[in-house]
Amino acid sequence: MLFNSLHFLAFFPIVIIAYFIIPQKFRWILLLIASYYFYMCWKVDYIILILISTLIDYMCSNKMSKIKSKEKRKKWLYLSLISNLGILFGFKYFNFFSENIQILFNQYNVLYEIPFFNALLPVGISFYTFQTLSYTIDVYNNKTQAQKHLGVFAVYVSFFPQLVAGPIERSNHLLPQFFEKHDFSYSRVKSGLQKMLWGFYKKIVIADNLAILVDGVFNNVDNYSGITLIVATIFFTFQIYCDFSGYSDIAIGSARVMGFELRENFKRPYFSKSIQEFWQRWHITLSSWFKDYLYIPLGGNRVIKWKWYYNILITFLLSGLWHGANWTFIIWGALHGSYLILAIIFKIQKDAISQKINSYSPTLNKFLDVSITFILVAFTWIFFRANNLNDATYVINNLTFDLSEYSSLGMQFRGIGLQLNDVLKCVLLIFLLIAFSTYERSGNVWMKLQRKSKWIRWAIYYFLIYGLLFLAPHSTINNFIYFQF
Repeated sequence: MLFNSLHFLAFFPIVIIAYFIIPQKFRWILLLIASYYFYMCWKVDYIILILISTLIDYMCSNKMSKIKSKEKRKKWLYLSLISNLGILFGFKYFNFFSENIQILFNQYNVLYEIPFFNALLPVGISFYTFQTLSYTIDVYNNKTQAQKHLGVFAVYVSFFPQLVAGPIERSNHLLPQFFEKHDFSYSRVKSGLQKMLWGFYKKIVIADNLAILVDGVFNNVDNYSGITLIVATIFFTFQIYCDFSGYSDIAIGSARVMGFELRENFKRPYFSKSIQEFWQRWHITLSSWFKDYLYIPLGGNRVIKWKWYYNILITFLLSGLWHGANWTFIIWGALHGSYLILAIIFKIQKDAISQKINSYSPTLNKFLDVSITFILVAFTWIFFRANNLNDATYVINNLTFDLSEYSSLGMQFRGIGLQLNDVLKCVLLIFLLIAFSTYERSGNVWMKLQRKSKWIRWAIYYFLIYGLLFLAPHSTINNFIYFQF
């Protein structure tokens, strides 16, 4: 079931009404049924994978809780890791590795024939796998208690607002909330609906309008060059942010309506002044997962320099692979890792230059830092969006342009099915997003709006609702980009 569907528009109010009507002790049953139904609307069969992960991790965690010795608990931790990562590998990565091994062996005339695994990738498998893995690892490390209530644990694994695209919640944050009594609160429900409204606007109005040009160009890159490729790259930079942060806002808002608080996943990432800061603001729950469960166990920065660089690079390579079984994602991760390593190597020189510029104009220094970071990030999005390495290479080789291209710009846009006014509308939507994010820097926008007159508040509500009704593309309902991960 998609958030941006009429199905969800009917499903969500029914769940909310039932949630506040039934007694507290039965609410976990409602949430479990609603979550499983939510997932099975996509494909019934794959609910079995969630059930398998749930039962294995429940058993392993409770077995570990009865054993004091960490050494003896390892076999249960390994069972959880092998089971979850094995399912993830089989459905998501088996064909990718098999294909690349076959290519390698063919170079040496070695016969390699393993049948491909023809199965649709289960939606959200990377998200709920990482969520359950963090739980069993935390139980192993005595950072959280094993959950005895199988039903509540099953809700934690499958909680419908964040099941298929996060935020990736830690057990010590989300699990206790299922035992709390959440009474109906007008202010909390309103806050959740406001969060959802802005999330819907970012996805349906901004991201889906940008997607028309982005998909038209990146699905036929050979037909375009220069300024059109640059525009498509910039549009995708904002599309993926609005698409994914829009999903996160809807997830956080819908959970808040019921009384649950999920962790924020985005904090104005394109205002970052460095790549390191970008990763503290972008997909925060995944970044912290890799930091806590991979980067730090590898040694983090508490090792000699070459090992530090290795830890950074391997973390980002695996982060790229987490996003998809394609070399484009691996290179995307490698670029971000390389950015961070280069920032460490040239930190002294960078600080000296920044200090000189800052002494002249702090505003200019900040603007340059934000602009350079944005350009570096936008460049990596080329690999993230490109269908394959050849397309990514073509885009990069054809990013340059001259003034003569402007005469054919309208023709290229019409080839995608767009008029120049459609492109200008997208530009205005991007400026609206930037304005909102700028206003948000000084505090929660909706809290500040509470201090405004009701005419201003309702004017903004009507503006957003009008956009959802009349500015959104109506041809198809677009999936969220991160559903494929």
